[in-house]
Amino acid sequence: MKKILVLLLSLCLVMPALAADEKKDPLAAWKPAFDPSAAEYTYLLSNVSHPVIEGVAVGYRIRDAVWERSGGRLYVDYRPLSQLGGEKDVINKLKLGAIQGMLSSSVAAANVADTLGIVNLPYVVDTFDKLDTFRENPELWTPFQNSALRSGIMVPDITGYGHYGWASTTPVRSLSDAKKVNFRIAQAPVNKDAYEAWGLKFTVMPWPDVPQALQTGVIDGLDHTAIVCNITKKFTIAKYFTELNYAQGLFVHLMNKRWFDKLPADLQAVLLEVIAEESAKTRELTKQQHTAQVEAARAAGVEFISLSAEEKQALIKMSEPVIEKWSQKIGTDYLETVRRTLGN
Repeated sequence: MKKILVLLLSLCLVMPALAADEKKDPLAAWKPAFDPSAAEYTYLLSNVSHPVIEGVAVGYRIRDAVWERSGGRLYVDYRPLSQLGGEKDVINKLKLGAIQGMLSSSVAAANVADTLGIVNLPYVVDTFDKLDTFRENPELWTPFQNSALRSGIMVPDITGYGHYGWASTTPVRSLSDAKKVNFRIAQAPVNKDAYEAWGLKFTVMPWPDVPQALQTGVIDGLDHTAIVCNITKKFTIAKYFTELNYAQGLFVHLMNKRWFDKLPADLQAVLLEVIAEESAKTRELTKQQHTAQVEAARAAGVEFISLSAEEKQALIKMSEPVIEKWSQKIGTDYLETVRRTLGN
């Protein structure tokens, strides 16, 4: 009897814990409404962020549309929230073919091919309208799309997560204010070059380390977008956001070409068509999400700040050495074509 009572007591303690774990599953709402076990082909797709961001949720929309359109032959096994590792690790796995695809942040994508860094150069592809023009103009898009082929990587499309700016614990209203702040930047070569050119203090830091660094004062500024800062609760500590709008945060869809080439032709067509359609829809959703998240942050007490026209021009002028350095990597003619077409 005692053994039975102990067993019952143990079950009473364990069951609520299991139920709590199920409730804590951050991806429960995105589970497929179908059984993928019978799929002939699987496309393992990675991302480091949370699908509450529209540019991340696109992976699930691609999954469902591909499943339906392929008649259940191709399953997009989407793994956001760093389930398959950090971006540098996943890029290596992608090149080897251990993973077939990833929605890479644009800052990390420059590690795959220099040309992919063009979208992070200061004040080049810096607005939603310029991003639309960049994507829809073959003269601008095709060199970008094909730039990683020598590494065995295709670039089917792009989605986004808003305009880059500065979230900070103290207001940054000028470049002199900015010089007092230690900004966290991504592990990306373009960003490092930009901050060095601007003469600002910065710390290169993996994204998972940011919350504690902000709380402890190791950093007091963050180079990111309003969408991400609000959704990931960074504004609970950093109550100010300077709207630099110097670049669009993008997720660059990278795909292992060897794996793609082995797909039947009809499934190749389905996959690329769905990616293009859902990515285009998501870029529109991102515009809406940017507006909604800025409004929500303002309502919660976050102050949004714009630099004066003079300060912005100074920042653009200081960025020219970065443009010049990367023009040698990207290709001078291509970069000039992009800047001229976009009106820079």
